[in-house]
Amino acid sequence: MRLRGVGVRLSLALLFVVALALGIVYLVVVPQLQRSLIDAKLNQLERAAPVVARDLPSNRFVWNDFAADASQSANARVVIFTNEIGPPLTLTVAGDSSLHSSDVANDPIAEQAAASVSLGRGTVTRGGEQLAEVALPVNRGKGVVLLASSLHDSLGNVDLVRRRLLLAGAIALAAALLIGYGGATVFANRIRRLERAAERIAGGRFDEPVVDRHRDELGELADAFDRMRGRLAQLEHARREFIANASHELRTPLFSLGSSVELLIDEEMDDETRREFLTTMRNQVHRLTKLATELLDLSRLDAGRLHVVLEPLDLGALADAVVAEFWASAEDHPVVLDTARPAFGVGDEQRVVQIGRILVENALVHTPPGTKVVVRTETRASGAVLTVEDDGPVIPAEHVANVFQRFYRIEGGLASGSGLGLAIGRELAELMGGRLELESRPGRTVFSLWLAAAAVEPDPGPRRREPVPT
Repeated sequence: MRLRGVGVRLSLALLFVVALALGIVYLVVVPQLQRSLIDAKLNQLERAAPVVARDLPSNRFVWNDFAADASQSANARVVIFTNEIGPPLTLTVAGDSSLHSSDVANDPIAEQAAASVSLGRGTVTRGGEQLAEVALPVNRGKGVVLLASSLHDSLGNVDLVRRRLLLAGAIALAAALLIGYGGATVFANRIRRLERAAERIAGGRFDEPVVDRHRDELGELADAFDRMRGRLAQLEHARREFIANASHELRTPLFSLGSSVELLIDEEMDDETRREFLTTMRNQVHRLTKLATELLDLSRLDAGRLHVVLEPLDLGALADAVVAEFWASAEDHPVVLDTARPAFGVGDEQRVVQIGRILVENALVHTPPGTKVVVRTETRASGAVLTVEDDGPVIPAEHVANVFQRFYRIEGGLASGSGLGLAIGRELAELMGGRLELESRPGRTVFSLWLAAAAVEPDPGPRRREPVPT
């Protein structure tokens, strides 16, 4: 595993998280446990102190024996102070010889209780040992009873917990490192497989699928990669087909133009034949112009340089203009205009006309002679719509979802083309905030351009309509 790889970083991240969690547990649990044990010892002494003070005899000469008995019953060292003679606090009586020592002569807890004439409690360190002490004033503040107990056992328990917590933490860190390293290795291997798959796709190899059977984010990413691979494979296939088709589309008119020019130059012919050749040349130039225009539109769409001006439009008037353009050339296809119901939408006039031309031409080219083509406009609840309907052959269901893709052509159709017109129409519709849809069933194929309905009726005055190349 690479030291800078994702696997190492994930395992180190897991190790850090576990170490942080253990550190927090250590910092919270150990001090809290220590405070709890000390408080428990002080509470125990605090409960015993009033009992000792209550039973304290008035005869000072028996205090020594009383302290010894009280020490056993209270399970703590009992020291009795008096401030009647000598310094403010003077050790006068103890239960055994050790209590006669001067180690408690200046005990801070006893001095605190004597000064405040109230119960005092706390911990002190004496002779290297930590003690819990509770002091209670007696004889109306003239004396103090001190109970002291060692914290050795309690703090020993804390040390034991601390050692075991550290040991458990070390084991947990080692386990986290091993588990994290193993899991991160598996995770990193999956990422490397996706990396290799991306390199294959970038190199143009689309034959091998991208497979990851896990149902997590990486599995979803692998599925996305595989969908992208399939889409790129389709685009690559379409691109190759388009190059072949474009080459054919270019070669045929160029060859025809070249032949016609040679014949016009080298051969003597009558005026009628010359007109036929000129007509043929004009048609071939039209084909070349149309292909060049489609490629230019696509390049402008991809570069984001094709802009639209959205304004209220009378779709009926635009549909009328489109039908008028095809009226003379569609001799074997009756083109009918149905604008009985007014339709006002929001779009770019030039681009709506261009889309209308694309849809009508598509219906004329890809249907047999005699097919009726109806151009209709209307307003519906979801917006204004311009439809081009024909009663020609149905478009197979497997092709319906693909007809708007670039370079896509239905094999075996009645006529061939570049496969760009409908793709350009859809992208123009989306650029205007609309959409282009297809519905095809036996006896009825409908292309629909949907636009947002206009809030106000467009100005019926004269409009300047710039030509859009077809």
